[in-house]
Amino acid sequence: MSVFGKVGNMKTHPAIVLLLFFVIGYGSSENSTTSRGCGLDIFPRYVYLCDLDAIWGIVVEAVAGAGVLTTLLLMLILLVRLPFITEKEKKSPLGIHFLFLLGTLGLFGLAFAFIIQEDEAICSTRRFLWGVLFSLCFSCLLAQAWRIRKLVRHGKSPSGWHLFGMVICLMLVQVIIATEWIILTVVRDKKLACSYEPMDFVMVLIYVMVLMVVTLGLSLFTLCGKFQKWKKNGICLIITTFLSVLIWVAWMTMYLYGNNELKKKDQWNDPTLAIALISSGWVFLIFHAIIEVHYTILPPPQENTTNYFDTSQPRMRETPFEEDIQLPRSYMENKAFSMDEHNAAMRSGGFRNGSLGSRPSAPFRSNVYQPTEMAVVLNGGTDILQFILNQKDGAKSQV
Repeated sequence: MSVFGKVGNMKTHPAIVLLLFFVIGYGSSENSTTSRGCGLDIFPRYVYLCDLDAIWGIVVEAVAGAGVLTTLLLMLILLVRLPFITEKEKKSPLGIHFLFLLGTLGLFGLAFAFIIQEDEAICSTRRFLWGVLFSLCFSCLLAQAWRIRKLVRHGKSPSGWHLFGMVICLMLVQVIIATEWIILTVVRDKKLACSYEPMDFVMVLIYVMVLMVVTLGLSLFTLCGKFQKWKKNGICLIITTFLSVLIWVAWMTMYLYGNNELKKKDQWNDPTLAIALISSGWVFLIFHAIIEVHYTILPPPQENTTNYFDTSQPRMRETPFEEDIQLPRSYMENKAFSMDEHNAAMRSGGFRNGSLGSRPSAPFRSNVYQPTEMAVVLNGGTDILQFILNQKDGAKSQV
């Protein structure tokens, strides 16, 4: 038995050694084909999501992921604050706000399709959704420009259903164009979905460019009107559209001409389109979506706050001074005597002033205590001494 055991042990040792060499060789071959930064079990089509040698994919992935989270947060804020929005001017554009955020979310999601290596399904998705998502965003901006123009000029916003229907109708035009392009090239001509020229890709987007230019032109008219508070929204809309035009000019220049001149067509076409998507998405968020959501959720101004500088406010009842304060009896008697004397002087045409004739009396200040002699002085009389003597004679006769 011991002899057979030794023979069995001698046979098993070479088998274990061969198995170890096979595992080591398989691991070394896997490591040679796996990109730096990616795991052993990743599919080759997803290499750019983690490849440290092609860092552009990781950067685009991170920026697009942040855009997705920001867009979802804005949509959640609108949903939570929706029951508390009561102003008509703020409720009417809520539909196009949600559509705009949905289109922006799609732009960030489509950027991942340009990081993944292409196949028939990925190429069809790229060709169809690029124009449709941008047409949705620019249709919302065009409807917003029309709304702000109405608010600036007339102070009234179009109804929410009109704005929503306008956006859907404008977007459906690009849906029809993209569908026909795919059907004519893939189904009828039996071509591969990935075999298309860059110029064909750009030519299908002519309708989106028309929407962009019309939006920019209409947004300029939002600065003309008498309702000043809506012009800030118009300025943000102009900035958003203008920056979008610059981004489109840049990516089309690189996609059609720049990459060919630099001999980097195969390596840089996908990064060019992916960067254009995330750049446009963040321009939409920063200069339009965040500002509109912030303005929409602001509480309305308090209507019960008293404006002391508003002349249309009802005034408080003005009561005579004597009704609130009990004045001394002597003051009231002297005041009545002064008023009687003043009225008598007015009836007689004023006090005599020697050779100058009669002169009108000075305005009488009824709310200020004035002695009788002082009233005579103010009325311009020159016979003050005679008046005092008459007063003394009267007092003596009474005695």
